[in-house]
Amino acid sequence: MEGVRLTIALIIAIVLQWTLRNVFEPFAYIDFPLIIVVFAALQRNSIRAIIFATVSGVAVDALSGGLLGASGFSKTIVAYLVFEMARRVYLDNLLLRIPVIAGACLANDLVYFGVQRLFGQPPAADVVVVMAYRVIGTTIAGTLVYLLLQSISGDGVRRRKRDMFTPRRQTRRRNPIRLNK
Repeated sequence: MEGVRLTIALIIAIVLQWTLRNVFEPFAYIDFPLIIVVFAALQRNSIRAIIFATVSGVAVDALSGGLLGASGFSKTIVAYLVFEMARRVYLDNLLLRIPVIAGACLANDLVYFGVQRLFGQPPAADVVVVMAYRVIGTTIAGTLVYLLLQSISGDGVRRRKRDMFTPRRQTRRRNPIRLNK
C-alpha cells in the first residue's frame, strides 16, 4: 500500500514540476520529483527508489525539452547515494532528513549540470545562482512534503505533537555492580 501512495505522489510531483513553472516562475526552482525519490530512498527500498528516479528524471527531461536522460541519470545516482546513507545511518528523524534533502539536491544539480557540460549544452542561466535557489527551494518544500507524507503514512496511529521528531533508540543499561558471582 505504501508503494501505491508513493507512486501516486510521484505522478503528482511530475505533473506539478511540469505545470507550476508556467503558473509562477519561482516554482521552477523546486524539484518535486527529487523530493519523492529521496523519500523513497529513505524508506530503505533501493529498487523502488532507483526506478522512481529513472522514470521521473526521463519524464521531466521529456516534458521540459532538455537533454534527454541527464536528469534521470543524476536522480538515479542521488537515489543510490541516499539509499546507501540511509542503510548505514539512522535517518528516521525529520531533523536529519532536512540536510539529506539539501545534500541530495546539491548532488543532483552538480551531476545534472556536469552531464550537460560534458555533452556541450550551454546553461540557460548562472549555474551557481540556479543551484543555490534550487537547494533552498527544494529543502523547504521537501520538509513540508515529508511532514505531509508522514502524516498520511500507513500507521493509522495519531502521533502526539511532542513525538513529531522520532526519539533515538535507547539501549538497556546494565548494572555495573554484580552482587551474584
